Amino acid sequence: MAVQSVESSTTSSDTAAPASTSPSFGPAVALSCRECGERFDLGPIFACAACFGPLEIAYELPTGDPEGLRRRIEAGPNNIWRYAPLLPVPADVADTPSLNPGFTKLVKADNLARELGVTGELHIKDDSGNPTHSFKDRVVAIAVQAARAFGFTTLSCSSTGNLAGAVGAAAARAGFRSCVFIPHDLEAGKVVMAAVYGGDLVGIEGTYDDVNRFCSELIGDPAGEGWGFVNVNLRPYYGEGSKTLAYEICEQLGWRLPDQIVVPIASGSQLTKIDKGLKELIQLGLVEDRPYKIFGAQAEGCSPVSAAFKAGHDVVRPQKPNTIAKSLAIGNPADGPYVLDIARRTGGAVEDVTDEQVVDAIKLLARTEGIFAETAGGVTVGVTRKLIEDGLLDPALTTVVLNTGDGLKTLDAVAPTTGPSATIRPTLDSFREAGLV
Repeated sequence: MAVQSVESSTTSSDTAAPASTSPSFGPAVALSCRECGERFDLGPIFACAACFGPLEIAYELPTGDPEGLRRRIEAGPNNIWRYAPLLPVPADVADTPSLNPGFTKLVKADNLARELGVTGELHIKDDSGNPTHSFKDRVVAIAVQAARAFGFTTLSCSSTGNLAGAVGAAAARAGFRSCVFIPHDLEAGKVVMAAVYGGDLVGIEGTYDDVNRFCSELIGDPAGEGWGFVNVNLRPYYGEGSKTLAYEICEQLGWRLPDQIVVPIASGSQLTKIDKGLKELIQLGLVEDRPYKIFGAQAEGCSPVSAAFKAGHDVVRPQKPNTIAKSLAIGNPADGPYVLDIARRTGGAVEDVTDEQVVDAIKLLARTEGIFAETAGGVTVGVTRKLIEDGLLDPALTTVVLNTGDGLKTLDAVAPTTGPSATIRPTLDSFREAGLV
């Protein structure tokens, strides 16, 4: 596998600390523009100098021996580093300080299937089991490796909550300083979790889109020198962490593709990278090449991609978020157009649900499978139910629904309608009077 070193011409003096002498990125060989295909040396850049399109990692993957690669993966650690041969990380990545996220449970959800009228296999990919209880630990783990290779000293991000906690925790473990930026009105649980790791946490008055614009300004200012923004100048590497969801799902299904997968949409990057991961597994011969459908899920109060899909548009019109699903509240999603392409190419769809339906779905998943999802999980389960009712998702096929975070982070969403069944005196008579027997 070819490894390309970073040339100084790919880094901006305003945004990057000096790169190490010979950083290793495993099978990654270049940055490639999604729009025009122009290639650049690996470095901390995220936009094409030719057309300003987004950059992503290009690889020379280890083709030719699928059985050997499968054995190598299965012999690896029970975390995302088992897939190191397919990621932009050094070969010895498992030996570096990390929270070691990934290889979370794929739960066969038979009880939920009965409730929804699903006759095929229904699985919940439950990423609440990651170290900071969301899928963001995956993407941050890859970004940390890039930050180390490029000589950054501070990890940062703009965040709707989960990413802030993941960056704070990963920075603490890896020995980086952290300074993360969030909207000022996030859920209290996410604010505490982001702050507890000892880094700097800065609330900004405005929406996530305002926070993201501020971070884009900071990265071009001398004050941001030496800072690795995981979802800005490290975004091409960061995004690759979401591919591991696709890898794990297929491996946990016995090295086969799901027929249908339902993915929440915030920026849209997770959905696009899951599709990329599935295509790579096909290319490598690790799974049989056959059709699959990808469905995107949004909350009605922030559903720009869903609105564009339903209108038949190729352009996503920004919205001002107003939903309890704050982890998905990105009104101008960077990957929105690519999500539309994937949903249409695979025969999927993009749908949305109301906040009330989100809460109902959180309770449904908890009641049937014992999984307490955050609001984003309520969105995917709620959209799955809606897709089945509308005849868009085939209940006879193998379906995987993503839960990307822990409900303990979004207690406010369910607290008003959830509580004790009864309050009684400590007597049997009082218990009987409550009608619980």
